[in-house]
Amino acid sequence: MLSLFAAIIWVFIATGIAALPVRLQRAPGFALLVVAPILIYMLARDLGWFAAAFGVFAVASMFRRPLFHLLSRLRASPEPEVKK
Repeated sequence: MLSLFAAIIWVFIATGIAALPVRLQRAPGFALLVVAPILIYMLARDLGWFAAAFGVFAVASMFRRPLFHLLSRLRASPEPEVKK
């Protein structure tokens, strides 16, 4: 049950980071976002897809604005250059 323990620790760390001022949240928040897929995979492997679905829901809920911003940046096509 290492994955469950790691998920609980991840939640406590995320809660602590959320209490920081916004300017101090970026680097630790990015680290949490990078670790999340690994943790969700571990949950799926050890506890099944239902636990992984809850993990995906939690990460998507906590990081919805950064994820929407990232998706909008990825979908936006670069402006074509106008030659004169």
